[in-house]
Amino acid sequence: MEHRVTALVHFYRHVQAERMQGIPILNPALAVEAVGFEWTDASDAVAPVGEGVLITPWFMSLVRLPAALEGHDGRVARKAVHAFGSECFEFIGAHDPAIGYHETCALFSPMGGFSSQAQAVETAQASLALLRPEQEPVVEATPVPLRRA
Repeated sequence: MEHRVTALVHFYRHVQAERMQGIPILNPALAVEAVGFEWTDASDAVAPVGEGVLITPWFMSLVRLPAALEGHDGRVARKAVHAFGSECFEFIGAHDPAIGYHETCALFSPMGGFSSQAQAVETAQASLALLRPEQEPVVEATPVPLRRA
């Protein structure tokens, strides 16, 4: 999966550098990053599909990325409902020769409400934790001193 996710990130970094420069919706505090990609065991997937969140300076989306490079077969811009963790969402098909067919479901766009990359990553992780409830998130607790009345 690492190779496929790296290709996805590289492609969207290229889009940012080549196609998005000067567009006012870009949040300069953010960078392209993939978060929490895992292979799915969804019953609607014919072949293995990696699922996770893609953060860019202009959107944050759930992404379904097939394990193998696939042609689009006329699926670009078509909508399809897929299970993602414990929920179902409408995804839109996309294709580029560098990464092949993949599907996205927008979580945030534009990204002006995020002040840092860390905040965007935290939001992506929290979204995945809600969708993948069987995986307990690791939370470091800060002790709170008790006050006497």
